[in-house]
Amino acid sequence: MAKKEKEEKEDLEIEEEDQSKVQEDENPSESEEESSQDDEDKCEDDELAKLKKDLEAKDEEIIELKSHIQRLQADFDNFRKQNDKQKQDLTKFANEGLIVKFLDVYEDMERALENSTNEEELREGLELIYSKMKNTLEKEGVEEIPTVGEKFDPFKHEALLTVDSPDYENNEIVDELMKGYTLKDKVIKYSKVRVCKKAKKEE
Repeated sequence: MAKKEKEEKEDLEIEEEDQSKVQEDENPSESEEESSQDDEDKCEDDELAKLKKDLEAKDEEIIELKSHIQRLQADFDNFRKQNDKQKQDLTKFANEGLIVKFLDVYEDMERALENSTNEEELREGLELIYSKMKNTLEKEGVEEIPTVGEKFDPFKHEALLTVDSPDYENNEIVDELMKGYTLKDKVIKYSKVRVCKKAKKEE
């Protein structure tokens, strides 16, 4: 009888142990729950730290780009100002080369006036100056517009007078009243001329 009671007691103890293990498996301990919560908090902290680091890197990149844009803007402003100044100087001193050449002619004329003792010497000096000036103009691309005997061209000539002349065809230039000039094929001064206009024959 005592043996039977002992066996029943042992079975009861085993059953209680099994139930205790099942409860431990179904309900994790507080330490395990705390450990899991710590792991989650650590992951969130790591993620926040990473995001903060990325944000700081982006901020630095934005600052660097802004600085680069400002430098480019300053360089462009300096280039624009320099370019504007060059254009102004080019316009302001465009005739500098030609003026320098005519200064020589001007000085030649001054010397001719000072050193000529009679009309013949003065004429010789003026002829030399005229020749020098003509050569200078030709080198610059200046040419006289042909007139007498040419057909009247309103793009080159300006008719001041008309005359009915038997020696010229209709619309032919009879006389040159004032010379005209071209600069590299561009008319810079129109020739002023007299043009032949035949009278209409009465029927």
